[in-house]
Amino acid sequence: MTHSNLPDNQMRKILVTSALPYANGPLHLGHMVEYIQTDIWVRFQRMSGNQCYFVCADDAHGTPIMLRARKEGITPEELIQRYREEHERDFADFKISFDNYHSTHSPENRELARYIYLQLKEGGHIRRKVINQAYDPGENMFLPDRFVKGTCPRCGAEDQYGDSCERCGATYTPSDLINPVSVLSGMTPEQRESEHLFVQLSNFSEMLQNWVASELGQKEAQNKLKEWFDVGLSDWDISRDPPYFGFEIPGETDKYFYVWLDAPIGYMASFKNLCDREGIDFDLFWKNEQATELYNFIGKDILYFHTLFWPAMLHGAGFRRPTDVYTHGFLTVNGKKMSKSRGTFIMARTYLDILDPDYLRYYYAGKLNEKIEDIDLNLEDFIQRINSDLIGKVVNIASRSARFISGRFDGMLSSKLARPELYQEMIEAREAISDAYENRSFSRAMREIMALADKANQYVNEMQPWVIAKDSARGQELHEVCTQGINMFRVLMFYLAPVVPELVRRSGEFLNDPIDRLDRLDDPLLDHQIAPFVHLLTRIQQKDINALIEASRNEDSSADADQQELISIEDFARIDMRTARIIEAADVQESNKLIRLKVDLGTETRQVFAGIKGFYQPEELIGKKVVVVKNLKPRKMKFGTSEGMILAAGDDHGLWLINPGDEVPPGERVS
Repeated sequence: MTHSNLPDNQMRKILVTSALPYANGPLHLGHMVEYIQTDIWVRFQRMSGNQCYFVCADDAHGTPIMLRARKEGITPEELIQRYREEHERDFADFKISFDNYHSTHSPENRELARYIYLQLKEGGHIRRKVINQAYDPGENMFLPDRFVKGTCPRCGAEDQYGDSCERCGATYTPSDLINPVSVLSGMTPEQRESEHLFVQLSNFSEMLQNWVASELGQKEAQNKLKEWFDVGLSDWDISRDPPYFGFEIPGETDKYFYVWLDAPIGYMASFKNLCDREGIDFDLFWKNEQATELYNFIGKDILYFHTLFWPAMLHGAGFRRPTDVYTHGFLTVNGKKMSKSRGTFIMARTYLDILDPDYLRYYYAGKLNEKIEDIDLNLEDFIQRINSDLIGKVVNIASRSARFISGRFDGMLSSKLARPELYQEMIEAREAISDAYENRSFSRAMREIMALADKANQYVNEMQPWVIAKDSARGQELHEVCTQGINMFRVLMFYLAPVVPELVRRSGEFLNDPIDRLDRLDDPLLDHQIAPFVHLLTRIQQKDINALIEASRNEDSSADADQQELISIEDFARIDMRTARIIEAADVQESNKLIRLKVDLGTETRQVFAGIKGFYQPEELIGKKVVVVKNLKPRKMKFGTSEGMILAAGDDHGLWLINPGDEVPPGERVS
């Protein structure tokens, strides 16, 4: 199903966005689910002849970035520039085909955020209210919502952030939490008064309910939103107190836009940057719902912001709302949450250093559908699926046919196909495959394509060109059979083109014909010169997966904050935790995460590798008191042997060493 009101033969004008990665850390394979999903859909639209722009940006504001930069002794601008460059490299190497990649810390975003705010204010949608706000007396600062943790006031889930509950989806303020604590200092926050600015979201309740009912396609999202509508929409706090890294609110003193106000406006800002550079009509895509389509691809954890705050902001400021918001689930690896200690918390760059990005793109495509479901990267299945489907089925067709075309016919295809009706059958599958791509049911598309690959291989097996080649009188038959095989391979490449762009590029060079518009499939390649066949893909070996896991485990083995299997109190009692003082600290040059530490345990010294680079500088660690797991089995790493583990606590926004207190001497047992 398509949202377009245009005739089938008329080009659609589409703008697509992916959620903005936070400029505070590297990308991992969980992030890549969304960008690969979006890129596949965008590439399909372009191959279908539609005008489809794809933009994104780094989310570059907020307290976590400010604190991270302060810890590293650099400016926030330097920090976000570093991560922007890293993100852009990773996206480029995963073949994510952005038309523009920008930053929310940009002139365009400042201008648009101010404009939208002033429009909301003029429309009577902004109100002032004095609130009690969490204040960390140890850090002398007001705390952002996600820097306060506690127990959810609705469902009782523990260890929840101060803005929303990951278990039940409730939204609230940090003051609503039960037993709140500051994630910076561990202290109980004080409540201090501060005047804040709020968007009266309830003003848009009727509009939002109508928009959800008429435009939002995913039933799971509609059901979740109905729960929120039933509870009633609360006013949305859009201001923050200093210190804060972000845009100042016009007409206010010492007030900054909350990062979630200017982050989605970053979609508009990135597109505006592209429009100014390429001469594209910005208003056509942001004000004309009849002529253009707008789609946001997001993860399920930010559904509330994109289906309530975002369309309300747009509508209140005179812009069009999204045509639809496409939401996906999370990634697990081998059936469990990604884990550093198991080596399954895999960074995008670590993967790219070892494996072909097309492999992951294809595997994700085989798992993704139109529903809000989590997907699992099972590494054993990953090996089997890639080797069986892409190499054993698809590439195999080309290799078995090409050697005869090159060896017997100088690389020239015959003037006709051996079985034109079989070619036509494969062409007629385009409608079903296109429907699956359009509706983001990529797993269905992959099943359809692999069924065609099975038919193509069955044809080659039945015709046995290697047997025909032994009979010199059957030269024309051999020519036509192998031309049939090459053309069936070409059809499969067109159908797989949105998913495996590098394989398709290499295949296009081999075929000496571009794999671009789907409508070019109507005509087979006949009387056509192809290039000599070259190796298109390499099989994945178990040693590649082992290397990936080991590299990921070495990325940060000491700061694993992920959930593990449950242990008994007896298991826990076996852990010997001792106080220690850091007496030496040095960067591990070969690692992006590790610092080599020498710690004094009172009766002995040990070497420990800690994954805290970027959070601490080596020179600031010397003299610090820490807690060390003393009876951990020594771990041999390529940098040396780690003889313990430094205990730390952290989340997506930062990491903090656990300090037993200066009065406790090294070597004391911690219990």
